[in-house]
Amino acid sequence: MDDFSNEIIETEEAAIFLRRMGSGPPLLLLHGFPQTHLMWRDVAPLLAEEFTVICADLRGYGASSCPSSTTDHVPYSKRALAADMVAVMEKLGFKHFAVAGHDRGGRVAYRLALDHPERITKLAVFDIVPTAEAWDRADARFALSFWPWALLAQPEPLPERLIAAAPEAIVDSALNGWGTPASTFSPAARKAYVAALSDADHIHAICEEYRAAAAIDREHDAEDQRNERRIACPVLALWSAEGALAQWYEADGGPLAIWRRWADEVEGSAMAGGHFFPEERPMATAEALRAFFLDPG
Repeated sequence: MDDFSNEIIETEEAAIFLRRMGSGPPLLLLHGFPQTHLMWRDVAPLLAEEFTVICADLRGYGASSCPSSTTDHVPYSKRALAADMVAVMEKLGFKHFAVAGHDRGGRVAYRLALDHPERITKLAVFDIVPTAEAWDRADARFALSFWPWALLAQPEPLPERLIAAAPEAIVDSALNGWGTPASTFSPAARKAYVAALSDADHIHAICEEYRAAAAIDREHDAEDQRNERRIACPVLALWSAEGALAQWYEADGGPLAIWRRWADEVEGSAMAGGHFFPEERPMATAEALRAFFLDPG
């Protein structure tokens, strides 16, 4: 991403690192675990031909800062991470913008659309269903396949100590175990993801984000459902054709049916590849995003 500018934007609570390129409509791209903004390295340049693309590190990840947490994990709730992004985009001059998020970034992205509907023009979520929906349907398959959800949410310091002792093992297990060929990730990308899991402050912050997902994020989702609060903007949901979402939620009508419990205007489909399909198939991913975000509706 050498052609992208690098910036650090100070919000009230965090310093957010981002890379930026392009001059079209603003499009915010948010990463998942165990990645950083670098997951968009092959997608973002393609989109920058038509959008102003902003690839940000979530608070606690990558080169962004790690604010102090609390016993209720609220500083690492998706609500707090979403508020960071509103502040970042405001300081960049964008009051309204589109957002796409993969994995953890997808959870921040849909929280953005729920908490700040006046800001978000369109939303794309990759390989997720809403957090409360995932926890409510969790079973043995979930526990064994999506091990970070339960492991990293354990009380400190157990998960922090485990990650610090073997960050390479954590990254290798994730990148090699969720249906994406190991050859997808260059040695440089793998090294960058390991480095992001090698700092004690960032390790703790990431665990706090998972603890928030198991607690306060679920409460926020449940409150939205009780109050019949829905995502107002158009939604694109894409998921791995070879991953869990394609099989686990058939009884519920699949991922689209679940997302339609949360939004009125939802489209999407399975994408060839594993969980990390944006890195595995960047051209197909960029084309899907381009078609959705440029469609005038």
